[in-house]
Amino acid sequence: MIVLANDGISKAGEQLLKEAGIEILETKVSQEHLINFINENKVDVLLVRSATKVKRDLIDACPGLKIIGRGGVGMDNIDVEHAIEKGIYVINTPKASSRSVAEMVFAHFFSLARFLHESNRLMPLEGETHFKALKKSFSSAVELEGKTLGVIGFGGIGKEVVKIGISLGMKVKVLTRKPKTEKVTLDFFDGQKLHFEISSETDMDQFLSDLDFLTINTPKTEDYLLDTPQFEKMKDGVFIVNTARGGVINEVTLLDAIESGKVAGAALDVFENEPSPELALLMNPNLSLSPHLAGNTQDAQQKIGRELAEQIIEIKKKLQ
Repeated sequence: MIVLANDGISKAGEQLLKEAGIEILETKVSQEHLINFINENKVDVLLVRSATKVKRDLIDACPGLKIIGRGGVGMDNIDVEHAIEKGIYVINTPKASSRSVAEMVFAHFFSLARFLHESNRLMPLEGETHFKALKKSFSSAVELEGKTLGVIGFGGIGKEVVKIGISLGMKVKVLTRKPKTEKVTLDFFDGQKLHFEISSETDMDQFLSDLDFLTINTPKTEDYLLDTPQFEKMKDGVFIVNTARGGVINEVTLLDAIESGKVAGAALDVFENEPSPELALLMNPNLSLSPHLAGNTQDAQQKIGRELAEQIIEIKKKLQ
């Protein structure tokens, strides 16, 4: 079996595959040359992340493909149903990066709540000359403890966000399309465990009404989850983080909500126009920004590589 890890694979995953006698090609092949490369090198498994697109034309043109793997959760760059119709196994790693994304959510929440995103911009420029003025302008920070955290989506990432929120002493609310009750477990360094049973809400308006912090952790949606009608339901001064997908928030009306004071600050790790976010977003001092990094930690990459390798090895056994 030959694997093309077109967007890379961790050393942990590579090691597992090699131990199973599977050959790995880590050549980065451009999209336009990918079909020829797969066919010429008799590639059985194509591994991608978000950069490489695996659409119908590629699937039809590469009859030798047996497995398509996505390192991460979202599968919107793969024509999954068409691949399955063609008898190809489609795999992903929904759990591997959940903790990394959840920690990024709170990295942005802390940054917004304490104005770190803006003070880090201004201190190198004005810290020497306007220290006292900066200190005064950033003095109205807030704590997270005791505040109400809203989590849209209750998959692997949503659960990790809930766990961190509970550990910080926040009041946690979850929104899902259908009612859902899940048990989340906090594991501590000394072996103790605490179990919490969380039931979701399904009424968006009620859910939004009393939030202090709001995070979106859903797959890609066809329509905006948050737009003017939703912002109007929120109380003034809410903080919002989006690490899900570009297009779940209307970025134009988000800026309007920030301007009006409805939203105190927002963080975007994903954008409607990637990799060229709108200049109005990049220049807004009330936004904490990162370039689609939420799931990109060394720890997550190791987990992703291992999960992909383990699934490939299991499928190989089935095919033998």
